[in-house]
Amino acid sequence: MGRIFETRKATMMARWNKMAKVFTRISKDIAIAVKAGGPNPDSNSTLRRVLQNARAANMPKDKVEAAIKRASGQSATSYDIVLYEGYAPHGIALLVETATDNVVRTVANVRMHFNKYSGNMGTTGSVAFMFKRMGVFRLNPEGLDQEALELELIDHGLQEMGEGTGEKGEKQLIIRCDFADFGKLQTAIEAKGLTPISADSEYIAENLIELPEDKANEVLELVDSLEQDDDVQRVFHNLG
Repeated sequence: MGRIFETRKATMMARWNKMAKVFTRISKDIAIAVKAGGPNPDSNSTLRRVLQNARAANMPKDKVEAAIKRASGQSATSYDIVLYEGYAPHGIALLVETATDNVVRTVANVRMHFNKYSGNMGTTGSVAFMFKRMGVFRLNPEGLDQEALELELIDHGLQEMGEGTGEKGEKQLIIRCDFADFGKLQTAIEAKGLTPISADSEYIAENLIELPEDKANEVLELVDSLEQDDDVQRVFHNLG
């Protein structure tokens, strides 16, 4: 077990703006999960995971319940998950995960962000090979026997386990698995009575590129612009 190195995250967005965007993203995740598996988290493991993330983000309970109700209605908006690829300045690869009800609008907006910040939007497969899709669980390490937990979870798909930090600098235990083993590892973690701070799929860069601060900031300006777009769920990159 060791320290898991995480890529830099943009921190330029105002906090209230960021929280509003997080709630929008989670509401879309709820809609997608409910459509796929129904509104009952006891029988819908994907929804159960999303609700854990909502709690971790301090999303108000009434907003969560409203999102489930909207997603359960006959007139619920249907979202498609579409992945866009491209390069930021200085050769940094980007994967842009979107949830959209209008692909024409979304692709135009994503291209606009790339062009505005000197990036280049690529074709399908142009950078995806540089990333590996993994299930990522973040736990509070307090009171955990990490070595024993690692040994127990290896049989359930655990591939990487290490220390990390949250956005406020708080310590976290980060657990990763192949995306195909996501459900199996989620079940094993829940069976131990552990509630993750968050659980999601992420695209992990196989190799990271280090840049000087001024050039890194140019990359993060594009990342930040993309993340503020209403259709964009998350942005992954290989900036070290």
